[in-house]
Amino acid sequence: MNTSRKLTMARAISEAIAQEIERDDRVFVMGEDVGIYGGIFSATAGLYEKFGPEQVMDTPISETGFIGAALGLAMEGMRPIVELMFVDFFGVCMDQIYNHIAKNIYFSGGNVRVPLVLMTATGGGYNDAGQHSQCLWGTFAHLPGLKVVIPSTPFDAKGLMISAIRDDNPVIYMFHKGLMGLGWMTLIKDTTGPVPEEPYTIPFGRADIKREGNDVTIISVSMGVYQSLEAAKELERAGISAEVIDLRTLVPLDRETIAESVKKTRRVLVVDEDYLSYGMTGEIAATVMELAFDYLDAPVKRLAVPDVPIPYSRPLEQFVLPSAPKIVEAVKELLYS
Repeated sequence: MNTSRKLTMARAISEAIAQEIERDDRVFVMGEDVGIYGGIFSATAGLYEKFGPEQVMDTPISETGFIGAALGLAMEGMRPIVELMFVDFFGVCMDQIYNHIAKNIYFSGGNVRVPLVLMTATGGGYNDAGQHSQCLWGTFAHLPGLKVVIPSTPFDAKGLMISAIRDDNPVIYMFHKGLMGLGWMTLIKDTTGPVPEEPYTIPFGRADIKREGNDVTIISVSMGVYQSLEAAKELERAGISAEVIDLRTLVPLDRETIAESVKKTRRVLVVDEDYLSYGMTGEIAATVMELAFDYLDAPVKRLAVPDVPIPYSRPLEQFVLPSAPKIVEAVKELLYS
């Protein structure tokens, strides 16, 4: 594959959707402002102009209605991609999601498929407060029947989106607002990355080791991967070799890669922008204890958002969100405490 071309994550997602619409006329997009506006985070930019309103459909602000419609269309053989602007807004249509989208394959004994992609924005850092800043991927990973995809790079974003569209099961695809490459909403220095022009897939349940190391394993997703890589550079200057794992999908979860890394490094830190309790960090910690307990030289350490709503105040928001300096501090506590 030619990887000399660089795209933002937003462009990579849009390109993936366009290529799948061209490949399969059952694929279409629907949601709030996905058409003429191109999506509030540009995930569908250019699609309306290319494919028109029958395959890129703006919907009313009625989440239960259009997500329920997408469910019915998926069960009848279409392959909808539904964008709901913020993951925080899923609360108004959870019945459709966890009682129907996630369970109808099971209820039908596998006779009815639900090839549906729910696409949404996650993450804080912009002072958008508690109803526009959550991640909540742990909530959806907890629901049997949903696959949970969380890209961190433009390359992964395209490959995982194509895999999601082609999957016969419902997939929730969760991108971080700060990684989309928008000029007005960027939290890292460079949000572009190499993306092949041709279509490709990335298998679910296969984590990516973004950086190899020997002293500690840092496990994360999305924005946490960049923070972990930044922390790893600082730790290297202190003589600490950190391995950084990007899970890429929570469901299915690549437990084997987690276990093998921990067996090598013997210490593990899990970094999560979701809430601490009952979430991803707890599941990873349990996985390590079940598969690699005898190799641990220290208890599993977790760094996540405390169990409070994301604050509006910028100093308070920064206080609760993970960051590279917090990761450095946590790793040093693991090694030296």
